[in-house]
Amino acid sequence: MGYNYDYTGGLGSMNNAMANGAGIGIWSIIALVLALVGCFLVYFMFVRKNNDLKNPKLEWLRSFLKFDKMLIEPILKIAYIFAAIFLTLFSFSFFALGFPGFLAFLATITLGNICLRVVYEAIMLQIMIWKNTSEIKNKLK
Repeated sequence: MGYNYDYTGGLGSMNNAMANGAGIGIWSIIALVLALVGCFLVYFMFVRKNNDLKNPKLEWLRSFLKFDKMLIEPILKIAYIFAAIFLTLFSFSFFALGFPGFLAFLATITLGNICLRVVYEAIMLQIMIWKNTSEIKNKLK
C-alpha cells in the first residue's frame, strides 16, 4: 500500500511551501529594485528644487514629500478626542465594583483625562516648536 503525500502533509506540501517561499523571495527582490528606481525618480522629479512645478497639485506633492506640511497634527487631534471620549466612557465601567469602583471612576474621569491632556500637549508642543522654527526659517529667506 502506498501513501498519498499530498493529503498527509508529506513531500507534496513541502514542495508547495518551498515554491511559495521562493515566490516571496523573488517578489521581494523585484520590489526592492522597483522601490530604488522609484525613489530616485521621485527625488529628482519632485523633491529637488531645481525644477519649477506649474501644477499646484504637483507643488503640493513636493511640499508633502519634503515634509513642509505635516499630517500628524490633525491625526493627533482626532486621536486625542477619541482617547478622551473612550477614557470617559470607560470610567463608567467601574460603577460595577461598588464604592471602590466609584473612587476608581472619579480618579479615571479626572486624573486620567488630565494625564491624557498633558501627554497630548507635550506632543503638540514639539509640533508647535517645529512650526515656529519653520516660519522663522521662511522669513529669513
